[in-house]
Amino acid sequence: MNKVTNAGPMNPTHIPLRTVAREPDTVVHSRALLAIFSAGLACGILDITAAFFTWSMRGVTPFRLLQAIASGLLGTAAFRDGWPAALLGAICHFFIAFSAATVFYVASRKLKFMTRRPILCGIAYGVCVYLVMYWIVIPLSRLAPMPFSLSRTAVAIVTHMICVGLPISLAVCRYSI
Repeated sequence: MNKVTNAGPMNPTHIPLRTVAREPDTVVHSRALLAIFSAGLACGILDITAAFFTWSMRGVTPFRLLQAIASGLLGTAAFRDGWPAALLGAICHFFIAFSAATVFYVASRKLKFMTRRPILCGIAYGVCVYLVMYWIVIPLSRLAPMPFSLSRTAVAIVTHMICVGLPISLAVCRYSI
């Protein structure tokens, strides 16, 4: 039997190596992928569902909303391109959701409080994602600017807190090692 020290079997410092071995890297990587996948999928589904609901109250169909998301890349051509543009909008939406999940997961590896306080950190992270999306990503996209609306802004912030930040933080916390 392998020993950590050269002490005899009667010595209490005799510890088999397998008891101090770490988990294999494949287990760590698969748990990381599971955390990111679960977080991104939950975030993507909840956020797009909330968007479909809130925009449908303004008369916008889910199809048109997905085209609007694609217009961030394609401009107004997205509204003429039919289903391919709507599919591109869905892909863009989920790419952003998985990216947000990846950023949270990577940050939580260094900042351990993020998984110790998932509700508080999830709500704060939702606000951070809102700020990045509405103050950086959307202004840099080809999406047509919309006039400011306090009610639309409040709904967007709350939606990001509940449907983006919380599912990401809770999923990452659930699968963290």
